[in-house]
Amino acid sequence: MGRFVNPDNSAFQVALNSEIYVDKTGLISYTNKVLNTKQALICNSRPRRFGKSITADMLTAYYSKGCDSRELFSGLSISGDISFETHLNQYDVIHFDVQWCCMDAEGADQTVAYINDQIIKELKQIYSLDILDDTQTAYGAMSCIHAATGKKFIVIIDEWDALIRDEEASQSVQEEYINFLRGMFKGTEPTRFIQLAYLTGILPIKKVRTQSALNNFSQFTMLIPGPLAPYFGFTEDEVKMLCEKYQKDFREVKRWYDGYQLGDFHVYNPNAVVCLMQDGSFQSYWSQTGTYETIVPLINRDFDGLKTSIIEMLAGAQVPVYVSSFQNDMVSFADKDDVLTLLIHLGYLAYNQTNQTAFIPNEEIRQEFAAATRRKKWNSLLDFQRESEALLDATLDMDECAVADAIEKVHSEYASVIQYHDENSLSSVLAISYLSTMQYYFKPVRELPTGRGFADFVFLPKTEYADMYPALLVELKWNRSARAALEQIKEKKYPSALEAYTGNILLVGISYDKKTKEHQCKIEKLEK
Repeated sequence: MGRFVNPDNSAFQVALNSEIYVDKTGLISYTNKVLNTKQALICNSRPRRFGKSITADMLTAYYSKGCDSRELFSGLSISGDISFETHLNQYDVIHFDVQWCCMDAEGADQTVAYINDQIIKELKQIYSLDILDDTQTAYGAMSCIHAATGKKFIVIIDEWDALIRDEEASQSVQEEYINFLRGMFKGTEPTRFIQLAYLTGILPIKKVRTQSALNNFSQFTMLIPGPLAPYFGFTEDEVKMLCEKYQKDFREVKRWYDGYQLGDFHVYNPNAVVCLMQDGSFQSYWSQTGTYETIVPLINRDFDGLKTSIIEMLAGAQVPVYVSSFQNDMVSFADKDDVLTLLIHLGYLAYNQTNQTAFIPNEEIRQEFAAATRRKKWNSLLDFQRESEALLDATLDMDECAVADAIEKVHSEYASVIQYHDENSLSSVLAISYLSTMQYYFKPVRELPTGRGFADFVFLPKTEYADMYPALLVELKWNRSARAALEQIKEKKYPSALEAYTGNILLVGISYDKKTKEHQCKIEKLEK
């Protein structure tokens, strides 16, 4: 039993001792299936506070020869799998945390040498006669051991991308580290001594020039989670069970913390859910992870359309994003798509794989974006928020001319990159214009099914504001009149969808005339 070679199971035991532990040992069924195959090299990247280290500790506890984990896994999901006994504590495991190693090595430039030195020392305690005296790398020692004994290793690396994220300015540190990983995993020789590799961090494998330095890895990310999707965080069913146990309103938990669409699963941030269950208050728990320092430098990048996209997403919209050009680091940004893609990997945005769009996943993250822009004085948003608040006030006052003028101003000054072609583009501008509603209203419902069609936007006030603010039922018309929009609301009986709503309702028709290039607005109060 060592620190890096064949560790014990005490780290995973700590997770099991916790008040809340959600069983994710089903992941081991997958890793058992791919052992000693071409799919045995796995990079599973996910955001902070999504259980990366617990997963690495779990795999170590299961595979390591340095402990007996039969009792530890008894009663957990994997214990009922046919492969459980076959692989339990049967392998030489090398497990290290790159971020911790960097600190203990007292510098990024010493980290690779430190890792090699420490692993070789521990391997020599077990296989002293099988390692050549002049061996200088961990993978060289592993190759020697395999040649002499036929033994193969499982390598588990936590925070694998720490040097890529934190030492982005040091090209030499990055190159040395990538060469270390290449020696460990790339080529024919490593296939002889690697039984399984599991790398976990925030970023996918870094791209070098036109291709990955480790293109033999299977990558599972926030963009394409594959079969590992249910193990990225808490699934909806798991959150429902916790809500029952801790007597929380699941609908409110979903509004605050749901939104990551990974494959067929809705995935929740485990840290946020656990904090809620134990602390009891609905709030953003992301502020503990350095949100402000991360978000603001990214959204302040001077790329065309970036700030408009951020405002759109704050208002509840999804924006198209091209994710394939991202270089998997923190500095190589060519356009707004690269910035949005990084924010997806960091967990500040979610990704719709089917539509290839990015969006703010939930109320927790929306508040973090809003707080970051306020605290760091993102002036363009602060100015915009004042315009949006004036628009909301004009709507509530039923000042039709002021509403039309305000939407025109938003379009021309803050959303000029959105070219009007149809009602969808008008819809994007409207979503931006009414951003200030998010303080008093729930996220707007778009295309709400109604009596004979779909209402374009429905804004329902939050519970604490229900007595002060009316619901807003908004219909849009491109190149037709605002009066026609109101008539459609009535003709198709859109208000019927809000029959159970007992508060006041404003019917709002908004249009844009292609010839005059003017917005119009008509507002009526629904008489119940």
